[in-house]
Amino acid sequence: MPDPYRVWLSEIMLQQTTVAAVKPYFDRFLALFPDVEALAAAPAGQVMSAWAGLGYYARARNLHACAKAVTALGGAFPRDLEGLRALPGIGEYTARAVGAIAFGLPVVPVDGNVERVTARLFAIDAPLPGARRTLAAKAATLNAAPEAQARASDFAQALFDLGATICTPRRPLCALCPWRPSCDGAATGAPERLPVRAPKAVKPERHGVHFLLRDRAGAIWLRTRPDRGLLGGMTELPGTPWTDAPWNVPGTTGNGQDALPFAPLAAQWRVVGTVRHVFTHFALTIIVVAADVQDFSALRDGFAADETGLARHALPSVMRKCIELDGRETGSRE
Repeated sequence: MPDPYRVWLSEIMLQQTTVAAVKPYFDRFLALFPDVEALAAAPAGQVMSAWAGLGYYARARNLHACAKAVTALGGAFPRDLEGLRALPGIGEYTARAVGAIAFGLPVVPVDGNVERVTARLFAIDAPLPGARRTLAAKAATLNAAPEAQARASDFAQALFDLGATICTPRRPLCALCPWRPSCDGAATGAPERLPVRAPKAVKPERHGVHFLLRDRAGAIWLRTRPDRGLLGGMTELPGTPWTDAPWNVPGTTGNGQDALPFAPLAAQWRVVGTVRHVFTHFALTIIVVAADVQDFSALRDGFAADETGLARHALPSVMRKCIELDGRETGSRE
C-alpha cells in the first residue's frame, strides 16, 4: 500500500490546486519533512514558508496541526474513517482518499473528477453544487463489485485517473472508457454537458494599498499578518485593510480614505503600479507604492529582509507580485 503520509500530503496539496502546480511543492516538502514526525517538529514559520505560493494557506496551518496530532498518536495515521475525520483539516473526501488508497478501505473518495464521471455515468443533470449529495450517493455504488472492494486502493486511483485522462471536462474519450456500454450520459450523445453547473456568482471587489519600503542596501520592510483570518501568519508588505471602497494614494484624487496614515513612516512615496489577485470569495486590486530610506532604525512593527532572503519567508503569491512589480519598474539595488 502507498505511504499514508505521502497520500495525505498529496491530497491536502491537491485541494483546489492542479497537479502541475503541486508537484514541485510536494517534492520540496518531502525533502524538508520526510515523515510526519519531521513535519510536526518543524517551526510553523518554516512550514508556512515552504507552502508560500501554493495558496489556500489555512491548509498549511491545518497540515501542521494534523502532523502534530498524528505524532501524538505515535506517528501512525488512524486506519478507519472515524479516526481520520477526527484529525485537523481532514474532511470526508480526504478521509476517504487516505482510507482507500493507503489502507484499502472499501470506500469511494469523491473529488471533481469522480463527480464528473458519476454525473455522466448516471446522466444526473441537476446542477452543482446542489447535486453534490446525490452525486456522492451514486458514487458510493461504483465499487460495488467484489473485485473493486478487494482492490480498493487501486480502484480509487483508477477512478481518479479515469476522470483526469478519459472522462475529461471537454471532449471525453468515450471510446476508451470501460464504462461506455452502461453510461447514460454517453447515450445522450452529449456527455460533455455534464455535470451541469449553476452560474457563478460575481465575486465582490476589494481594494488595498501596500507600501514597499527599501533601505540603501536594498532590503525590504515586511511584517507578519495575524494568525487568524485570510493569509493568517503569512508575511506581507505593510498596508491598508482590504476594503470595498478604493483608497486615495499620492497622485490620485477621489472620495476614498487616505492610505498614507497606514504607511510604515512618512516618506516620498511613489505609485509603481497595481496588482490584481483573485481569491476564492473576492477579487482584490492592490495599489503598490514605494519609497527609499537610509535605514529602518525608526521602525518597530516588522522586520527587514534582503532580496536573496525573501525565499525564507512565507510570502503569499499576491505579495510576491507586489514586490516583483516594483522590481520591474525600478530594478533591484545592490
